[in-house]
Formats: sequence, structure tokens, C-alpha cells
Amino acid sequence: MPLFGNTFSPKKTPPRKSASLSNLHNLDRSTREVELGLDYGTPSMNLAGQSLKFENGHWVTETGISGSVDQREAQRLRKRNQQLEEENNLLQVKVDILLDMFSETTAEFQIMKKELDELKSVNRRRK
Repeated sequence: MPLFGNTFSPKKTPPRKSASLSNLHNLDRSTREVELGLDYGTPSMNLAGQSLKFENGHWVTETGISGSVDQREAQRLRKRNQQLEEENNLLQVKVDILLDMFSETTAEFQIMKKELDELKSVNRRRK
């Protein structure tokens, strides 16, 4: 027997009255097929004037006149994107080369500055 009693004793929740509020589970199979339809079809939607449908796990545009125009535009954009990526890679290489050249020049400058300081100190000692 605990000294202060059992302070934590949650109350049991009452059982649910109904598993579903829908009465469709009461209908037989043939009535359900008539009410809900046997073939639900592919999911489709319309976003910003673009008609899309879900096929093989991916959303694809529905074909048509506007679809072929969009396909050409998408192909043009892919090509332009590829060109820009190549240009970006070239510019990154150029920046890397310039940074290497700058580092080398800075290191040479530091060495020359150190040598100059040493020559100045030697010259001062002679005087």
C-alpha cells in the first residue's frame, strides 16, 4: 500500500458509439457499385489553366493543342537551362583559376616583402 495513495489513475474512455457515421457500409455490394461507380478513373485537376492527370505515379499534362505548345516551351527551357549550367561551370572554373593566381601573387608578395625588410635591417646595421 503506497504511503500517499495512487495519485495517477486516468479514467477509462467510454467506448465509441459508431465506427462510421456513413450508412454506406450497410449497403450490399451491387448497390454500392451503382452508388459509387465501379471505375473511379484517373485523378485529374486543373491548375492555372493547365490540365493535369495522375498516371503511373506521376502527374502529367493532358495532351492537346495547349499541351504540345507547352511541350515545345518546356523543351526550349530545358535547352536554355543546359546552356546556362555549362556557362556557370565555365565561370566557376575561371573564378577558381583567378583565386589560385591571386593566392600565388599574394604569397610571392609576402616573400618579397620579408626579403626587403631583411635587407633594410642589414643596411641599418651597417650604418
